[in-house]
Amino acid sequence: MALKAYNKIETLALELSEKTAAAQGVHVVDVTYRKENGNNVLCFYIDKEGGAGIDECEAFSRAIEEVLDSADPIETNYSLEVSSPGVDRKLTHKREFEYYSGREVDVKLYAADDGMKEFKGVLKGLDGDAAEIEVNGGIKKIPVKNAVYIRLHFSF
Repeated sequence: MALKAYNKIETLALELSEKTAAAQGVHVVDVTYRKENGNNVLCFYIDKEGGAGIDECEAFSRAIEEVLDSADPIETNYSLEVSSPGVDRKLTHKREFEYYSGREVDVKLYAADDGMKEFKGVLKGLDGDAAEIEVNGGIKKIPVKNAVYIRLHFSF
């Protein structure tokens, strides 16, 4: 898994969404523009302190739809989706690592590092392409490409 870059439409969608997200009290964690079952889909993943629920997703969807309709940044037909990131979502973009800094994460590596292949720690940020994770009182720098996943830890 390597850090992903945004395509042109995703970058524009992020730029257009910043004011709307701030007004709604949410943060756009990620955006994807993909082809799914022959249709183009623009999906915003939003979050806020305590988590974003269906009400926040619905309100953001209505608000961002107006912004997108006005700006008309996508030439083809597409479907708009708004979702919370979900419990098993892998962190893939720099903005996700920045937003979730300070949170507990689960890490699974392709190959063991200091005898550990799977562990839990506190995300401290990103240094280039390496996630900085506090584990047992020290900081481990894990190149994102060496991780099967780095995702938020949830206790149920």
